[in-house]
Amino acid sequence: MSDNTFRLRVATPVDIKLDEPVEMVIMRCTTGEMGILAGHSNYSAVLDYGVLRVHSNGQERHLAVYGGLAVMRDGELSIFTNDAEWPDDIDISRSSYHEQGRDKISDIDLLNDQVKLRRALVQIEVGSSTISNQD
Repeated sequence: MSDNTFRLRVATPVDIKLDEPVEMVIMRCTTGEMGILAGHSNYSAVLDYGVLRVHSNGQERHLAVYGGLAVMRDGELSIFTNDAEWPDDIDISRSSYHEQGRDKISDIDLLNDQVKLRRALVQIEVGSSTISNQD
């Protein structure tokens, strides 16, 4: 790896979504957006639902990430998330969120609906990306 790159690994319980050298990563943390470059000090952050923007070889790629943990340690960034999707993995027509008309909604149902909505918004943002994953 060159001096301006570092290893990025994105892991879900099912598979490794990405494992390669990159130049920069911008991620949505629960405290706001965070950028990582080569040489970043050891760091950890809780991820929010959002777009992981991966910069390498002069391109920016988008990966939908649904929460998790990011750990920068010894020059490597590891992201552990329950799920992550490349634009090619997302069917935008299935991402739309429709509130079902209910007179009364429980707190649990409301929280579940909020999570579904956040996921759909991230899917639409990444699924609409014009740059797809280079496998």
